[in-house]
Amino acid sequence: MGQQRQKSNIEAYLETKRKLLSARPTPHDALARSTEQGVYLIDIRPTSNRKEEGLIPGAIVIDRNVLEWRLDRTSPWSILEAREPSFTPILFCNEGYASSLAAQTLVEIGVERATDVDGGFRKWKDDGLPVVGEDSL
Repeated sequence: MGQQRQKSNIEAYLETKRKLLSARPTPHDALARSTEQGVYLIDIRPTSNRKEEGLIPGAIVIDRNVLEWRLDRTSPWSILEAREPSFTPILFCNEGYASSLAAQTLVEIGVERATDVDGGFRKWKDDGLPVVGEDSL
């Protein structure tokens, strides 16, 4: 019998933080929810990934290093959407790891409905959901 690999510290941390998030939608669920009032898809991937792999139409692009300042409704640097009473950001990164940690940070600063796409952009694209390709960027 093979020995089960012990989780790394970051895997254990990520698992703990994900338990504190509201349900993580699948890409299909995120797309469906994005039509609801106050729900926004937020792309936190690096510029290089967006250029190479494309964009999700209608997603708001916010660099990870300024995310909290843009999505905290009490911040003078917040985007207008963050000030809506029903604001529900659904974040995505490449594969759904960094976005989980980012969503949990948002929850900790008061963005209670923040969550992220299970599987991230790459799962979205693999599922055949809409992507604007690099040739049109």
